[in-house]
Parts: sequence; C-alpha cells; structure tokens
Amino acid sequence: MSVRTRFAPSPTGYLHLGGARTALFNWAYARHHKGQFILRIEDTDRERSTPQAVQAILDGIHWLGLDYDEGPFYQTQRMDRYREVIQRLLNEGKAYYCYATPEELEAMREAQRAQGLKPKYDGRWRPEPGKVLPPPPDGVPPVVRFKAPTSGKVGWHDLVKGWIEFDNSELDDFVIARADGTPTYNFCVVVDDWDMAITHVIRGDDHVNNTPRQIHLYHALGATLPHFAHLSMILGPDGQKLSKRHGAVSVMQYHADGYLPEAMVNYLARLGWSHGDDELFTREQLVAWFDLDHITPSAARFDFDKLRWVNAHYIKETPIARLASEVAERLARRGVDPEHGPQLETVVALYRDRADTLEVLTDLVLPFYQPVHPPAELVAAQVDDLARTVLRDFRARLETLPETDWTPETIAAAMKATLAACGVKMPKLGIPLRVVLLGTKQSPAIDQVVAVLGKRETLARLDRLV
Repeated sequence: MSVRTRFAPSPTGYLHLGGARTALFNWAYARHHKGQFILRIEDTDRERSTPQAVQAILDGIHWLGLDYDEGPFYQTQRMDRYREVIQRLLNEGKAYYCYATPEELEAMREAQRAQGLKPKYDGRWRPEPGKVLPPPPDGVPPVVRFKAPTSGKVGWHDLVKGWIEFDNSELDDFVIARADGTPTYNFCVVVDDWDMAITHVIRGDDHVNNTPRQIHLYHALGATLPHFAHLSMILGPDGQKLSKRHGAVSVMQYHADGYLPEAMVNYLARLGWSHGDDELFTREQLVAWFDLDHITPSAARFDFDKLRWVNAHYIKETPIARLASEVAERLARRGVDPEHGPQLETVVALYRDRADTLEVLTDLVLPFYQPVHPPAELVAAQVDDLARTVLRDFRARLETLPETDWTPETIAAAMKATLAACGVKMPKLGIPLRVVLLGTKQSPAIDQVVAVLGKRETLARLDRLV
C-alpha cells in the first residue's frame, strides 16, 4: 500500500505555526515512506475564504519547501461530486431531509439544557419503521442529515493518542448539507479523503471530536478507513494557548523577521516529535528518521529563544553567497544599495557568527553602506580628548598605507604602533574607533572591520568626528 497523506487547510486566514507543523509532518511521513503528499484547499466557507488567504497558504508551503505531489485541489470545484454522494445516501436511506427551523432547534436545545442534558438534535425528522412524519412545511428549505447509529460505540486506534472511543448515544444526526445545498465540513472531508485514497489522516487534535462522525460516514459509503493520527496543540512558553504575543502569526512573518526555512523546518519538527537527543538535523535526515511512533501525545511548547538558537546555527551553515543575497533584498527594502560600499559577501562573512536572524545580520552590515551618526551620548562617553589624540595618531599612520597594502595585518601593525606611541591600552583605541566608524561599541576584530570598510571611507569617517 502506497502511503498517501494530505494537508487540507481552510483559507480563512494565514498559515500559522500549527498548520505549518501539520503540513510538515504529513510531508515528512509521505516522503519517508516514498508515498504521495497531497494539498487540498477546503474553501467551502465562502464568506470567510479569500484568494489572499489561499495565496498566503501557498506561499508558506513553498517557503518551507514542502513540495506536494498532487493539487492544490479546491473543494468549491468538487460540488457536483458532493451532491452525487449526498443523493446516494438519501436514496439508500442513510440520510434524510430535516425541516426543523433554526428557531425550533434553539428551543429544543434550551429545553435539553434546562433538563441538564447535553444539547443535540432529537431526531424529530428521522425516518424510522412505524414512525409517521408530518408533511414538509411550506417555505422551509430542508437540511440533509446523516442517519447515525444510535447505540453501541465507535472507536479507532489513533497513531499518536492510542485507543479513542465514543458512545454513539453521545452523537446525533449531523447535517451533511445546509439548507442552501452546500455540503458541510465533515461530509466533504470524508468524500475527499475517500476519492483521493488518503491512507493516513494526520491533523490537529481539535479534530478528534469530528472523527467518530467521519468514521460513520466511511462505513455508510463502504469506504476503507484511513489511519488517524491527531497531533497535540502547540502552547506558548507559559503553557497557555498560543497567541499572537507568543508568535502565533503567519509563517511568512517568520520569513520577514529573518528566519531561514531550514531553521523553521528543523524547529517545527521538534515541536512534538523527536529522534533521540538530536536537536539539529537536515531535511534529508528528517525524512530518513520521521515516524509517528515518536510523536508525543502531550502538548508542545513554543520557545522563541530555542528557535533563534536553531536559526543562528543555520545562518552559520548557509553559504555566504546565499546569505548575501538574502541580506541584499533586506537592504533594498530599506532603500539601501549595497553596490555603494564594500563587497557584501565580505561584510556578511565578517558578521554571520554574530547574528541569529537575517534581520539582525542586516542591521549589523548596514553601517557599511550608509552614513553613520553615532548617538551624541555614546560619542561623549567614549571619544574624549585622549581618545581623539589616539585616533588622530592612528589616522596618520593609516594615511601612509598604500591601498594595495590595506590588509588586517598592516592595519593591526599600525594599531600597535599607535598604542606604543600614545602609551595606552587597546580599549582606548578600539572602542572609540568602533564608535566613530560604526556607531557601536561592539564589532568583530577592528583590524578586519577597517580592512573591509576600505581606506577612503575609514579616513572620511575619522575626519568627520576626530
């Protein structure tokens, strides 16, 4: 049996972390078993589904590198198929028309609540042997309800949570087609998964309560049940439901914030799944190792610090040319042209080990490509009269260096000569020099910074403040 998984988001918003992890687990499981990964867009909620949300989902899937083998399929393009299956269930007596009005249903629920009962449909329009139904009322468009079993139990072995079971008496005859004829979620999902031969339904555990209803539909259609695996929630660091303040934003926001897709894939994979103590692994290793046996049934906690640590690792591992390309795009968005300055790859190589996001890396290289205006209080604190004397001496030595001999080694030699001539320690030269050249007290080795900045720009910046 070829494994076939699917990711089936509803385009009513962006692709968030939970959805991205679900997509990743489906993709990884299919790839591990050399099966197929299908993308389906569940867009039957016409009021809330938007083309912009569809595009946001596609963008997120593409950015994460979750290539799909089939799709995207759209439920709105499958309405004829849904109507065909609904009619079959009606013809076979496995579904029926219900003419109860919204007002009648609400009154029914209120009466049940008043008796301390769980509100559910009471089967008033359900056909039964010997039961006489009233004539359909005029002007009331009916819904179609599925005729669910009323006794016994329904259960399944969940590949994450183990055995799960429901009493059929707790369920009711749920609606499979609304009064306007549009099919409902639980119905469409079953028909889609059946038609697309999905073997493993891997999804969030907010769908656990839908599963018994869907199992009944599978049985009514004579379809083979897929395996179910329900993933626990992702919580914030404080153990509360993930919210925007925790990072529950669009996956593409992480792209904008400077995270690499490799880092997001690595980090998302570890949210609820593990391979021993391995924290860092390649996409290829994930595919080789991924299984459902090592998914924890308990909720995972999102940790920004851990994500940034993982991202810093991938920044260090990413080829300089690609990092420079990423930084160039971010500089351009800030209106900065990296052509007017030192070679960008050289500057990126100088700073890559100090950055945990591409945005931080862009911030670090920015002073090499635009005028620097150190804060007055920083200048006052670090560039005193003695520092100016030291800097002037250093500047004079730099001026004598030919550009053909402008290297970290010759610059370091000039620094040593200045320190000896002025009788000061390195901080009295290094810190003021960083403030004047970059507007900060910290940087990589200052001889390398001066070498990359170039002779003309270094002297010009010293002249402006010294």
